[in-house]
Amino acid sequence: MNDTKLDKPARRDLLKSVALGAAAVTTVGLTSGAASAGAPESGTEEGGYRETDHVRRYYELARD
Repeated sequence: MNDTKLDKPARRDLLKSVALGAAAVTTVGLTSGAASAGAPESGTEEGGYRETDHVRRYYELARD
């Protein structure tokens, strides 16, 4: 009979942890999406395509 009383607090703690974890994941997901939708990288006026050194290098290697 005492065993069932011991199980209930552990179950409640687990459910609280799951709820807090879900809230944390949702919060992080919402804030990271807003941060990535900000201004384009510095050096790009329009935020469009830029041919950088590593892109040129890729094109050179892809031709062969």
